[in-house]
Amino acid sequence: MNQIKIGAVISYVGLFINILIGLIYTPWMINTIGRSDYGLYTLAMSIIGLLAFDFGLGNATAKYVSQYLAEKRQDKVDNLLSLIYKLYLIIDVVLLMVLGGIYLSLSDIYTGLTEEEIGRFSKVFLIAASFCIISFPFIPLNGILTSYEKFVSLKLCDLFHKVIIVITMTGCLLLGYGLFALVIVNSISGILATLIKLYIVKNSTPVKLNCHFWDKGLLKEIGLFIIWVSITALAQRCIFNIAPSILGILSDSFAIAILGIVVTLESYVYLFANAINGMFLPRVSRFLSSDNNQAIMELMIRVGRLQIYIVGFIIICLISLGQHFISVWIGEGYELIYPCILLVVFPSFLHLPQEIGLTCVIAANKVKKQAKVFVCMAIVNIVLSIPLTMYIGVIGMCISIFVAYIVRTIGLDIIFYKDLHINVFIFFKQSYGRMFMPLVITCCLAMLINYILPNEGWNFLFVKGGLITFIYVLSMYIMSMNEYEKNLFLMPIKKLVKLNHNESL
Repeated sequence: MNQIKIGAVISYVGLFINILIGLIYTPWMINTIGRSDYGLYTLAMSIIGLLAFDFGLGNATAKYVSQYLAEKRQDKVDNLLSLIYKLYLIIDVVLLMVLGGIYLSLSDIYTGLTEEEIGRFSKVFLIAASFCIISFPFIPLNGILTSYEKFVSLKLCDLFHKVIIVITMTGCLLLGYGLFALVIVNSISGILATLIKLYIVKNSTPVKLNCHFWDKGLLKEIGLFIIWVSITALAQRCIFNIAPSILGILSDSFAIAILGIVVTLESYVYLFANAINGMFLPRVSRFLSSDNNQAIMELMIRVGRLQIYIVGFIIICLISLGQHFISVWIGEGYELIYPCILLVVFPSFLHLPQEIGLTCVIAANKVKKQAKVFVCMAIVNIVLSIPLTMYIGVIGMCISIFVAYIVRTIGLDIIFYKDLHINVFIFFKQSYGRMFMPLVITCCLAMLINYILPNEGWNFLFVKGGLITFIYVLSMYIMSMNEYEKNLFLMPIKKLVKLNHNESL
């Protein structure tokens, strides 16, 4: 439990650093390298992200290692990891060939880019693809550290990675280096973080790979699992990772830059609410092995309510302060970000609080049904995005993402209810029911505050934000929070008061 608590604290520290980077670094980066190069950077990262995912092996690593550790079979863990690493190396070779083919066809694929942009984009793509090939075989390290519940080490390493990126990329911008240098230092910092994780696994876990191990039965079992998880992961990448490519074909680099900013903001919402979910896979696996559905429901409601507090607050701030924030953060000419970010983020209010249920899907090996839901989501997005993007540009793309996300949430709720016997109606009643009124009241008052006070400068934005935060916390504390949540909220305040009191003595 201490590992989870400390890991959660480190996760949120890293998240605040991420947000700070976004608030300060992103507009500076856009102004320094230009809208076009930022769009090319976003496009290159989206292609790499579309292809260089872990094909389900990361989830397979965490699931099976957690299962074997519960059985106290370290020999099975070693054999499993040996097999998974061999699969990663095979996939890495295939990935090399696919990325090479894309590199040779860039000018034929992205007809919406100018000849000069294609020249710069090809260099960025080559650097990013090289990093992808080098780092891909080490993806299982996160799953290993999660399975052994080394959350503190994992989160510290991720935090270190973020800090290194900020320092090196800031140095590049101050020294006047451009897009290519940014991609290079980003890649180098990623390799350094991977080496640190490798060192942690080697020195803090009993894992010892058996290079000669090969088991067709285990390979088939893992293969069936990862096929469906891979389909799920690929379908997820048909949302944000394929969107810049569609814009690159049907629109221009500025539309890609708009989407890049929207994706950055959406990722903060996801990371904020999802910072602790990956830590619950070992616990959920134990609950499932003991057929303890009641404990799963209680955990899902407890964690879900905390996430609703977070996501609800963010969405209220975006609705009321979004236009003001964008104007002072990025500047003029980016007004399209406001409707786009609302469309993309709103489905998170329904989806993210149910992430414990999604963890149950993986732990219970219901990944085939999950894959079908995500395939439907991807199909809906692609079918809608092409005509909508042709007629209304990047807003059309975001409308298609909104519809696809709603389809995903409904489909997953059906799996939770029918296959995992998680009563989603009870979950919604106990999670969202008591929060509905304070959410509506705060949202109305927030829009009133934004209407009354001027939409000028950071000072007024902070004043509005402070007032909205006070109203939100007060209304939730009075009208929604249970005793557990009140104690959780007051605990840091009590500790701070006690610390100050001891120092004064």
